[in-house]
Amino acid sequence: MTGVRLLVGTRKGAFVLEAGPDRRRWRVRGPLFGGEVFCVHASSHDPDRLYAAVWSPWSEVVLQRSSDGGRTWEVFNNVFGYEGPTTAHQGFSGDPTPWQFKRVWRLASTPPAWGPEVVFAGVEDAALFRLSEEDGWSEMQGLRCHPTHERWMPGAGGLCLHTVLFDPTRPGRVYAAISAAGVFRSDDGGHTWKAANKGLSAKYLPEEQPEAGYCVHKVAMHPERPNVLFMQKHYGVYRSDDAGESWRAIDAGLPSDFGFPVVVHAHEPDTVYVVPITSDEQHYPPAGALRVWRSRDGGETWAPLTRGLPDRRCYVNVLRDALATDQLDPCGVYLGTTGGQLFASADAGESWRAIASYLPPVLSVEAVTLP
Repeated sequence: MTGVRLLVGTRKGAFVLEAGPDRRRWRVRGPLFGGEVFCVHASSHDPDRLYAAVWSPWSEVVLQRSSDGGRTWEVFNNVFGYEGPTTAHQGFSGDPTPWQFKRVWRLASTPPAWGPEVVFAGVEDAALFRLSEEDGWSEMQGLRCHPTHERWMPGAGGLCLHTVLFDPTRPGRVYAAISAAGVFRSDDGGHTWKAANKGLSAKYLPEEQPEAGYCVHKVAMHPERPNVLFMQKHYGVYRSDDAGESWRAIDAGLPSDFGFPVVVHAHEPDTVYVVPITSDEQHYPPAGALRVWRSRDGGETWAPLTRGLPDRRCYVNVLRDALATDQLDPCGVYLGTTGGQLFASADAGESWRAIASYLPPVLSVEAVTLP
């Protein structure tokens, strides 16, 4: 079918929604699995191959995989006869600090230009693993052994590696973002890493501009312009024009510089979306009005997108992975809330409508364009 498939992770399972290219009528499957589903991910090589990371306080993390668009699933952990990272405390090379595998925050598959697919898993406590058919699980230990590791600290959601981005034009270049550590870049496929936080600031840190220790909430890029990155931070929206070598603030004109998600329009690299919330203590929209804010000039100016979104007495939050775009034209934008609403825009954010309500709190939304 031609259209869009939405992969939605929630506090009580996963949901799969599908619609045709007009994105008017949506079919819903779910809830799938039990427990919390922090992320549902589609392969960059095959839109029918899906992955889901399932966690509950009563069982270990389970990765599920589907090869038919989410209709049937198999446990992916055991494909290689290996359960994956241990949940027990353990040290790692050269560092006595205890570490615990708690949950998977992000799954990302390497782009086709990189060759055979490898799935990267960003986990809590902050670490990066790779999963491949040939090798099974293996940790990219160079990240956890970075010299700044002693400065990493848990954010409110834990010490989570929540963003993994691949440069499709430069095989080997990958970015990882950690709360609360910052952004790191590897140019050799994840073996060695450098901190990429120059220009960021944080009033809660004792140093004015340390190498690491920043509470980064999300980072986004457009695949056609991978040297340009956009960041939503714990207080601050930023832009980098040099692959993370330096950052500058672009939040002037927003009602609040605090929020969690940031995404880029599928066809317009200068069009960026964020969802401001009131503050780090008040996790709801300013004045109780849910608004997506859009910049069409790379963050120089911003405008609210309001049509169809709740404009009063709305006290939900939008989490770091709960905003997504599709690849259709016009570009679709999707928004999930902690109140269980799922909003969709088929016109790049000009108008919105609820396509699902009364879901469990939404943790993640990913949009897959179907051929």
